[in-house]
Amino acid sequence: MTEQTEQQSAGTQRTWEGPSATRRLQMLREASSVAIVGASAKPARASNFVGTYLLSSSNYRVYFVNPREKEILGHPVYASLEDLPEVPDVVDVFRRSEDLPDVAREAVAIGAKTLWIQLGLWNEEAARIAEDAGLTVAMDRCIKIEHARFHGGLNLAGFNTGVISSKRQTLA
Repeated sequence: MTEQTEQQSAGTQRTWEGPSATRRLQMLREASSVAIVGASAKPARASNFVGTYLLSSSNYRVYFVNPREKEILGHPVYASLEDLPEVPDVVDVFRRSEDLPDVAREAVAIGAKTLWIQLGLWNEEAARIAEDAGLTVAMDRCIKIEHARFHGGLNLAGFNTGVISSKRQTLA
């Protein structure tokens, strides 16, 4: 059972509304660094795949955050957002839904600009914490999918992105 299905069966409805596609593109274009919280060294994990994609297909400075890892994809791993060498523009979260409010508080505390909560994750308290502090929030969205969608990568996999162009966009 998905979390959305669990919420609906428990009688709770989603009330938070995420940013439009235009705003998500703007969020990606304004960013120069991404911290992946909950990153895994296991290649089968989504966070590893997203990290691989961002390192190879974007100009972002990518940081991995996980207190249990030492190195991921040849890059050092940091125990917390506070330990990063710079404040990331985007905090991309791969943690359980119940952990999201604490991650939102940590993103606020370090001065991040955007809290990006991965596909399949939903926590309105976390969104409220971040937005109340002035962060932009994307939730239940994959940053890799969104980046590829806006930069010509999904059409190569056979997805209809709705963008008709013979010109490739520049990397965000």
